[in-house]
Amino acid sequence: MLVQVVKSKIHRVKVTGADLNYVGSVTIDEDLMNAANIIEGERVQIVNNNNGERLETYVIPGPRKSGEITLNGAAARRVAVGDVLILITYAFLDFEEAKKFKPALVFPNENTNLLR
Repeated sequence: MLVQVVKSKIHRVKVTGADLNYVGSVTIDEDLMNAANIIEGERVQIVNNNNGERLETYVIPGPRKSGEITLNGAAARRVAVGDVLILITYAFLDFEEAKKFKPALVFPNENTNLLR
């Protein structure tokens, strides 16, 4: 049996941009992606702490050490620059493997979105 578990979480980052005129996705500083074990194109759930919105999209890498968190396309309508987000990815694991699995949890600096 497979179960779905949290694979990665980037906790409390601020939106730095919202670009409605983009095809879609969320741009994340590549340093944050690496720290959270998230890959380009991976499905991500976005939880907006400011307005309660939840949405899913896919990840594209942003410049390293930029702290960039930009919602693109239609998702840009669900955030405002400065909103605080939690970004979560999930994985399907065998039940026994899932009991031992430890997700990558990242807690960046809330003011800059950079790794501490």
